[in-house]
Amino acid sequence: MKTLESAPPEAPPNRAAAAGGKSRGGPGSARRQRARTGWAYTGPTLFVVGAVTIFPILFSVVLSFTSVRMTYDGFRIESFTTGNYAALLQSAEWREALLFTVFYTVVTVFAELVLGTLAALILERLGAGRGWIMALLLVPWSLITVVSAQLWGYIYDASYGLATWFFDAVLGHAPVILGTPSSAVGGMMIADIWKTTPFVAIIVLSGLVMLDRDVFEAAEIDGLGAWSTFWRVTLPQLRPVIGIAVLFRILQAFGIFDLPFVLTQGGPGTATQSLAILGYKTLFQNLNMGPGAAIATSTALLVLVCCLLFLRAFRSQVSEGELR
Repeated sequence: MKTLESAPPEAPPNRAAAAGGKSRGGPGSARRQRARTGWAYTGPTLFVVGAVTIFPILFSVVLSFTSVRMTYDGFRIESFTTGNYAALLQSAEWREALLFTVFYTVVTVFAELVLGTLAALILERLGAGRGWIMALLLVPWSLITVVSAQLWGYIYDASYGLATWFFDAVLGHAPVILGTPSSAVGGMMIADIWKTTPFVAIIVLSGLVMLDRDVFEAAEIDGLGAWSTFWRVTLPQLRPVIGIAVLFRILQAFGIFDLPFVLTQGGPGTATQSLAILGYKTLFQNLNMGPGAAIATSTALLVLVCCLLFLRAFRSQVSEGELR
């Protein structure tokens, strides 16, 4: 007689399945909940940033395409036009300000890059005392630009300035540094280079301390000298860091305002008048709202195009270096 085998015990019911599959979206629901919480915390900050940054930019762009009439109550937009940009392209003063801004940016950024790299190479080889030297090096950079410009104004003063005393002692006569176009441009560049070279040095130093030491040991074994090692080993590895430093400096130098405003007010004549100074005078002194907004918008577009071109060229160079 066959014996009946006992049936296996039934598996316990799947509570997740009985719940209608609600647990399937558990991780996704948690992520969505975290995202909503993040937006809830950052939403007010983003709103404030948009109100004080994005809205004025968009309003300036719209204003650059308008014909504005000043009234006792403020201003009134009469019509929309592209005449502001047409007048801008035909303005000799705008072209002079553009040439000065480009020349100033190229010279100061190049000088700061060279001097900052040299300072970083020296600091990288120092042992004890590097922290103190870095702290002293950051003093010019930590100063507010207006304070720094006022300090250099005292140095360049034609009556009691330190530079006046030096030239008088060495040359026998003291030129008025801020009184002629060439010396005013040179003096302003020296003040800018003195202030911002430490910034470039610290960025390059941060890249130097992160380089792979094995590569330098291999270069030393291959018999490369110090100069060849710098050009063939150190500099190619520093390209990303140098690119960041140059990008930041282009953005700052192209929009230079406070240094010439305090030192020269754009003078003598228009020798040190940057695009930012020209826009300020047009917008706030002459109360030409449309042309002033057009100057500001064109300056922002030029900076954006220059940065995009630089990033594209820099990216291609980095890609070629990686392929090699």
